[in-house]
Amino acid sequence: MPEWQDDAIVLSARPFGETDAVVSLLTREHGRHAGLVYAAQSRRKRGAFEAGNAVQASWRARLDEQLGVYSLELVKNPSSLVLDSPLRLAGLSSACALLETTLAERLPQAELFHSTTALIDIIALSDTDADWLRLYVRWELFLLSQLGFGLRLESCTLTGRTDNLAYVSPRTGHAVGRDDAGDFAPRMLALPAFLVPEGSSGHVCSDSASELENGFTLSAHFLERRVFRPVDKELPQARQRLADLMLKIC
Repeated sequence: MPEWQDDAIVLSARPFGETDAVVSLLTREHGRHAGLVYAAQSRRKRGAFEAGNAVQASWRARLDEQLGVYSLELVKNPSSLVLDSPLRLAGLSSACALLETTLAERLPQAELFHSTTALIDIIALSDTDADWLRLYVRWELFLLSQLGFGLRLESCTLTGRTDNLAYVSPRTGHAVGRDDAGDFAPRMLALPAFLVPEGSSGHVCSDSASELENGFTLSAHFLERRVFRPVDKELPQARQRLADLMLKIC
């Protein structure tokens, strides 16, 4: 009988029958993995399955290919720390929704697990929204890279120079210098200052709402173009809600 134990992050829980639920986790060693939890809809257990929760998971089944059964122990509930912040709650929901809808099931994603754990900690504990929102955009770009669609922002794709980077090609995902875009500049995506690699020059850092908006627009464009549109899907509603709240609040 196959079985394992692992650290995990709750991505989603959907009712199964009157009392049970199918819970989807991002595990440290076993990737995105679903399992059945008995009596998950009871008042005592319900709070353990909120998106973003850290849990200790035990899974068992008669055969590897079966759904299997989970026993979950709550380790950390980050949403309890941000109940008064709709924006931060939306950040937790958006990250979990993207993982749920983009990752192949049971494919190990240790680096993504650790980066997501760090993101959730920053969302819950950072002093300002700008801090975690910038990290959130970087996390989405890291997710793209783990899916095989990483952007190249280290140097200008036309000249190889690393200074004065200002744009990203919406087709290739490569950075372009401010003075090199020419007549194509209006068609380019803006490269936010907080995404310019360390050591590059000519781009003044800013925490303004416009920089955050540019970051969200950039990552959303490539998530849609390279991940969701090819399979005839749209960005999760949770991701759109986060972007809308960010524009209203920041």
